[in-house]
Amino acid sequence: MITVEQVRRLALTLPRTSEHLIRDRVKFRVGAIVYVGFSQDETVMGFAFPKEERAALVESEPGTFHLPRESDMRFNWVHAWTAALGEDEMRELVVEAWRMVVPKKVAAARLGTAP
Repeated sequence: MITVEQVRRLALTLPRTSEHLIRDRVKFRVGAIVYVGFSQDETVMGFAFPKEERAALVESEPGTFHLPRESDMRFNWVHAWTAALGEDEMRELVVEAWRMVVPKKVAAARLGTAP
């Protein structure tokens, strides 16, 4: 099980990230783009994820991942039950979500990869 505090400790180390409380929901974003957000009760973590890959992710682990509501399907977004996520998996999901919303050279500098 992961917590908002664990995600916060990671997310705030990622360049250009800021934390916001929007409608009693914790969200992490770069500029105006949210890349990780939590439900009000913090049982669900939503995160940026490629649209073309999300069905496969949900099908691979339906007890962990689920699709967002229909109105949010237009976004690159998936949900996960916080109780079903381990810290290593959370770290990978958060970093990859962040990577989707920052310029390639910013991600490369932080992750030590070629842009």
